[in-house]
Amino acid sequence: MSKIIKYLPELQGDEQLLVAQIITTMTEEQAEQFAHVYRQRRRDEVSVLLLTLTAFIGIAGVNRFYLGQIGMGLAYFFTLGFCMIGTIVDLFNYKSLTAAFNEKQALEVEVLIRGAFPALPEA
Repeated sequence: MSKIIKYLPELQGDEQLLVAQIITTMTEEQAEQFAHVYRQRRRDEVSVLLLTLTAFIGIAGVNRFYLGQIGMGLAYFFTLGFCMIGTIVDLFNYKSLTAAFNEKQALEVEVLIRGAFPALPEA
C-alpha cells in the first residue's frame, strides 16, 4: 500500500485498491511510469458530473465523449440525451461511469508498462 500512497496519493476507495493491486508487483521504475501514464489517462468524477450537466444548456453527450464512448456521445447529442432521460440517468450514474473508465484505463496502462519496462530477473 505504500507504493500507491507514494505514487498516486489522490486515489481513493475502490480505485485505490485496484491500482494498489496492480503496482504492488511492479518495480520502482514500472510503478513510477504507471503513475505518470495513469494520471494522464484517468478521469475525475467531478469533471464527468459537470460535463453531464452541460446537457441542460443544450449540449448533451459531452460526458460520453469525455469517457471515450463516441457512439453513445453521438446518440446523446442527436437525441438530446434521449430526450433528457439518458442524461438524468447519467447524473445518478456518473460515479460508476467514471469508475468503469478508470478501471479500464488502469488495466490498459498496466499492460503497456509491463511490456515497455520488463522486470529484470533477480540474481
